[in-house]
Amino acid sequence: MTDDQRLALAIRLAREAAGVILAARKAGVTVAAKGDLTPVTEADHAAERLIVCAIRAEDPGVTVIAEEEVAAGQVGPLGDAWWLIDPLDGTRGFVEGRDEFAVCLGFVRAGRPVLGAIALPASNEVFWGMVGHGAWKEDPRGRRPIAARVPPPEGLTVFASRHHANDPRLARFVAGLPVARLVNAASALKFCRVAEGEADLYPRFGRTMEWDTAGAQAIVEAAGGSVTTLAGVPLTYGKRDFVNPDFVCRGRP
Repeated sequence: MTDDQRLALAIRLAREAAGVILAARKAGVTVAAKGDLTPVTEADHAAERLIVCAIRAEDPGVTVIAEEEVAAGQVGPLGDAWWLIDPLDGTRGFVEGRDEFAVCLGFVRAGRPVLGAIALPASNEVFWGMVGHGAWKEDPRGRRPIAARVPPPEGLTVFASRHHANDPRLARFVAGLPVARLVNAASALKFCRVAEGEADLYPRFGRTMEWDTAGAQAIVEAAGGSVTTLAGVPLTYGKRDFVNPDFVCRGRP
């Protein structure tokens, strides 16, 4: 399978999984707790089954690392390239009735994100991109290319985690920056706003996993932005425990 074919597959599955999640939401959300006490719903499992089964059928031989399978102890060998799947990013907000949840698919090669697709089911938005080839968005207004922006003269629009809004590390990080607006939001939505030029900065302090960021990073980089560690090194993949360090997502310099 070529990377162009993989991107088309990721876009299609992001859309289909979004439909599954919205149907599950309409039917009523049943919540359970995983071993780490984070919530999981049937929508998480149903979306993951759809995505994982399709990828394994259409891109055989390539390892799929998916959040709920990893939680169940199912982890395959990574090899040189692999998929990273978060079938429902922002489950906590989904359970609380918020609209800030996402479907995230990413493809990684040699530890670097290559391509990704993200669906925001509640707003009927789909984002996708391939590093070096550009990024796009589709919503009820149609399909169009997107690009990260250079910060405007009036100052930075900063997105930050809704559930870590009071983290003192965030306050220290933005202190002295020309911040015009600070928005707290959940899920990969924050990356999408940077990629499409609606935001300039998303600093993240606290635990995230590789499946939370791989597809999003590919889209941001394809749009001309960056996702780096606090030391300025691009975020990489294939860590033993899949846990990311703190990072910063930026638009264009």
